[in-house]
Amino acid sequence: MESLGVLLLHPMNAYLEQELDRRFRLIRLWDAPPGADARAAFLRANAAAIRAVVGNAGYNADAALIDALPALEIVASFSVGIDRVDLAKCRDRGIRVTNTPDVLTDDVADLAVGLAIAALRKIPQADRYVRAGLWKAKGDYTLTTRFSGKRVAILGLGRIGLAVAKRAEAFDCSISYHSRSQKPFPNYRFFTNVVDLAANCDVLIVACLLNAETHHIVSREVIHALGPEGVLINIGRGAHVDEPELVSALLEKRLGAAGLDVFEHEPFPPEQLLGLDNVVLVPHVGSDTEETCKAMADLVLQNLEAHALNKPLLTPVI
Repeated sequence: MESLGVLLLHPMNAYLEQELDRRFRLIRLWDAPPGADARAAFLRANAAAIRAVVGNAGYNADAALIDALPALEIVASFSVGIDRVDLAKCRDRGIRVTNTPDVLTDDVADLAVGLAIAALRKIPQADRYVRAGLWKAKGDYTLTTRFSGKRVAILGLGRIGLAVAKRAEAFDCSISYHSRSQKPFPNYRFFTNVVDLAANCDVLIVACLLNAETHHIVSREVIHALGPEGVLINIGRGAHVDEPELVSALLEKRLGAAGLDVFEHEPFPPEQLLGLDNVVLVPHVGSDTEETCKAMADLVLQNLEAHALNKPLLTPVI
């Protein structure tokens, strides 16, 4: 399998990089000299050898990269989301695409519930209160509100959304959802549009895939429907949410709170969010546990090996 040239687009996982280097002919894109012209020359020099690309949620095979690699046969994404892969061009070229579903479901669902609890109970704020010496100086911290028993709405009842629902049920939360179609879960209330979903919940959790239909699906109208007591949790993609509208609503207290793992222009969250006390921010760490990252890396490696041996892929997208 040494003949399979693999272009790794960005440093993303030490174990994955080590195993790619051991099992294949690894080419690191960051070895290219700085500058667009130098990068283009680097790709031209290696194009004949590059039959596979490994990317992730932030760096993947766009149209320009695919056009620069005439020998490309497979794109293996170290992520579930493939919104940065030009799927249409891959289909036109007959390029196979894989991702890493299922193995990260539990960790992302755990984080969704963790963010909801952190936002409602103001855990990061209480931590800062203690560290700043304010407990001693000013006394007890302010009262917060519980997660247990809340009306939880899930935008996208796929693998991750369903895992979130199961966890929320353990907290005696009622579950509602919006998806492309109604699912066979009679205890979960289905809404045909997102505004009505937001109007009938306390916590709205975004867990759908990002595509043209779901871009900015959490709009001004949805945020308004969620209201000044509502909480928005996003563990999907940053572009699911109209960020200027979200910032405005949090500043003006038209939205109660938010817990965000993802942002539209990573790694640059809106500057105004950094000073707000009603938002919990984490740096896109939904699947970032030792266990899950190794499982994701193994899935990428297994898909590449299957392709090299002309065997069926484990997790084909196309």
